[in-house]
Amino acid sequence: MEILPGEGVALVRVGETRDMVETRLGPPPHPGIAARSIYDTEPALVVDYDDDVVELVELGSSGEGGEQATLDGVQLTFRFMDDVVAELVALGHRPERGALGYTFPAGFTIFSTGSRSATDLDPFAAPDDPREIVEGVGIAPAAYWMG
Repeated sequence: MEILPGEGVALVRVGETRDMVETRLGPPPHPGIAARSIYDTEPALVVDYDDDVVELVELGSSGEGGEQATLDGVQLTFRFMDDVVAELVALGHRPERGALGYTFPAGFTIFSTGSRSATDLDPFAAPDDPREIVEGVGIAPAAYWMG
């Protein structure tokens, strides 16, 4: 699923209302808390709302064989973080390191929560291999990440 930096994805855009999103996607199968909804798409869409207006769109990794988040031909999720960053830098994106990954001024972030290990991508990796895997992408206007 292609991301639109600072805007979201084709299915959900920052600034849309919950009604607009749910007309397109249906209600979330597990509504959770009012400020966050998870929609049954591939990859999974997590939408944060502020007063029923989309504030942040997140895509999770679908794992091996599933649809992944992409940007300009670069697969973002379910890849080693350093490889993704290198390809994005080659396209002219400027990363800023954060606690869980990298934020890009264009209006997105890539992150790892540590729930996957290098052996998920490299069967020859040692159990203690420190390489991070991109597990998700967050999309919002640049001001969201700077606040």
